[in-house]
Amino acid sequence: MGIKPLSVVILAAGQGKRMNSDLPKVLQLLAGRPLLSHVVNTAHHLDPTSVVVVYGHGGAQVQAALAQVQATLAQVPVEWVLQANQLGTGHAVMQAMPIIPDDHQVLVLYGDVPLIRAATLQRLLEAGDTSPLALLAVLMGDPTGYGRIVRDATGKALAIVEHRDATPAQLNIREVFSGILVAKASRLRGWLKSLSNTNDQQEYYLTDIVAAAAQGGPEVAVVICDVAEVMGVNDKVQLADVEGVYRRERTRELMRAGATLADPKRVDVRGTVTVGRDVFIDINVIFEGEVHLGARVKIGPNCLIRNARIGQDTEVFANSIIDNATAAENCRIGPYARLRPGTVLYAEVHVGNFVEIKNSELQAGAKANHLSYLGDAHIGAKVNVGAGTITCNYDGQNKWPTVIEDGAFIGSGSMLVAPVRIGANATIGAGSTIGINAPAGKLTLTRAKQISVEGWNRPQKFNDDEKGEVISTAIQKKPGA
Repeated sequence: MGIKPLSVVILAAGQGKRMNSDLPKVLQLLAGRPLLSHVVNTAHHLDPTSVVVVYGHGGAQVQAALAQVQATLAQVPVEWVLQANQLGTGHAVMQAMPIIPDDHQVLVLYGDVPLIRAATLQRLLEAGDTSPLALLAVLMGDPTGYGRIVRDATGKALAIVEHRDATPAQLNIREVFSGILVAKASRLRGWLKSLSNTNDQQEYYLTDIVAAAAQGGPEVAVVICDVAEVMGVNDKVQLADVEGVYRRERTRELMRAGATLADPKRVDVRGTVTVGRDVFIDINVIFEGEVHLGARVKIGPNCLIRNARIGQDTEVFANSIIDNATAAENCRIGPYARLRPGTVLYAEVHVGNFVEIKNSELQAGAKANHLSYLGDAHIGAKVNVGAGTITCNYDGQNKWPTVIEDGAFIGSGSMLVAPVRIGANATIGAGSTIGINAPAGKLTLTRAKQISVEGWNRPQKFNDDEKGEVISTAIQKKPGA
């Protein structure tokens, strides 16, 4: 951070009418998180003394949503300041100043400008150490609608002129103000007091402080950044544009770290992903939360990976979901597998087609390859779980555990009614319902007597009249009819 203590002021009071949404603008989602949370997290990377959010429309919603995000992070608590009437950006900053000491630097950010980088803001803070006011600017090919930075013949920044007020010569200026600035709190307080709302919007513009700052004293500093960093979000089209930039940046980080992406445009990173060397990620994969992929992991198409660790050389096949789960090295998962929270797979485990696992661990070499549900279970090493096996873990009120010890073989179509234990190297016959512990090393099965019914014929299809007669006859023959 800069030499002086830092207060970050984030303007987040706007309604966002162009969003056509019931959500306040700053709560629209970018990569699965509210826009405002991205800005707050970036601010915290600067190690501020305080973070002040100026809120207005939908204040209760905004505060509740940010509280949920902050609950998972060790951050300086946000201080909230109400802007009851939205009278411009200058007026918004005025609301925050009473709680900011004079010796602080004040960094002004915006809750709908989520892509700004901490490294860029660090450069701005350093410029603010030697100047009472530092502006973040961009060079635009088409600056239509933006405020131009007006300089004198020596290059000194004199003022910011809004597009609608610019002269023909000023309209040719390509250097525009992003809205983000750093100022010494004592000086900023004085400049804000001098603002006037005698304009067509009857608002107090923060940009008007530049002219005051340029009169005498050190020059106003200007730091240039990439246009993408200061993209604002005012409607759903701009939200999609920002999402595209965010996705591109995250996928480039993955590729630089050693991952191969089949199509970077069709991978979404909605959290933090770390990868080992030679990871392969196919199309339409979504990452959420904290995800780690070990070396040579392969992720097939159409997968969702959320808060997961996947060990080296493991392959996740198409259309699988891994949610708050862990897989060790050399596992095979899917296609169409679902690992729910609390699942732990040890080395060389196979989980196949349409297998769902929840709050269970499968020890090394265990296999459940087809059409099974395993919940609240401990599956031992080298256990084979046959197709259609279900651990019946819920009695309508409580969850109960199933333990299958090492080397057991569970025949297809078995129902294991928990709480129950299957001994080591036991075999459960196909189609069994097991509600009593099965001994180690033995075959255990339950079978009803099989019969064949003589004289039985398959049902035949009747026309409507015939069907009516059959129904009437059947009703008359029923006992009590």
